[in-house]
Amino acid sequence: MINSKSISLFFSLFGFWLLMSGHYTVLITSLGVVSCLLCVYLTIKGNFLDNETIPIYFFPRLIQYTIWLIKEIFMSNITTAKVILSKSEEPELFSVKATQKTNEGKVTYANSITLTPGTVTTQIKDNVFEVHALTKEFGDDVRSSEMDRMVTWLEKGK
Repeated sequence: MINSKSISLFFSLFGFWLLMSGHYTVLITSLGVVSCLLCVYLTIKGNFLDNETIPIYFFPRLIQYTIWLIKEIFMSNITTAKVILSKSEEPELFSVKATQKTNEGKVTYANSITLTPGTVTTQIKDNVFEVHALTKEFGDDVRSSEMDRMVTWLEKGK
């Protein structure tokens, strides 16, 4: 069934294809159209278009958040290496409350915790996340709620 999501998907795919291709002859462009149509057809047949498709409202703030997260990952990598080399790990398991309102926001927060070395989100129940930290300092970083505030800020881009 053709709807606005499938049309948007086609134009997104074809726009990306044009950007990445760099070849704009009639034959090559026609093959690009056919391949994008095939992808949309398979997506429709596989029933992959639903209410949880790409959350476009994240995009305006996503670049700034990504830069912040990369900095956090880099700093955490250095700290994790120091902890491992000095054999000073003191793992802890604790819970933190998430302030995100959408499922996308909660998943982004949980994945951000896990992406940061030294911490892993082990369970999500409602708005409470169970987190495993390599040391108390890693746990304190999560409990400081800075990442929670950043993801909530990202989520409000909607």
